[in-house]
Amino acid sequence: QAQLVESGGGLVPPGGSLRLSCAASGFPFDNYAIAWFRQAPGKEREFVAGISQSGGGSDYADSVKGRFTISRDNSKNTVYLQMNSLKPEDTAVYYCAARFAYSRITSRNGIDYWGKGTLVTVSS
Repeated sequence: QAQLVESGGGLVPPGGSLRLSCAASGFPFDNYAIAWFRQAPGKEREFVAGISQSGGGSDYADSVKGRFTISRDNSKNTVYLQMNSLKPEDTAVYYCAARFAYSRITSRNGIDYWGKGTLVTVSS
């Protein structure tokens, strides 16, 4: 059925860049808002960035504004998270999430589908 599969995580030095991908299948991708969340060791899962079903609007956590960019390619059923100027505090497992769209995702409320996550480690 519905699946979200993240990829692109890995080890990157501080100041480096990484692009995460989230490939969706099994549901009408174009009708869903998509978001990225992350969970650091010992912490709760937190919102990172969200994008509207059409890609026309986006939201970012204050901690990543100006550094991260969310985008989507509906022809490929894929969402991306471009992460620049990475900091050690960005280290976390990153998850993508989907919710049938009447508005953009800004919290964990009402999420329909979750991916399994991809690990990003920012370290020298």
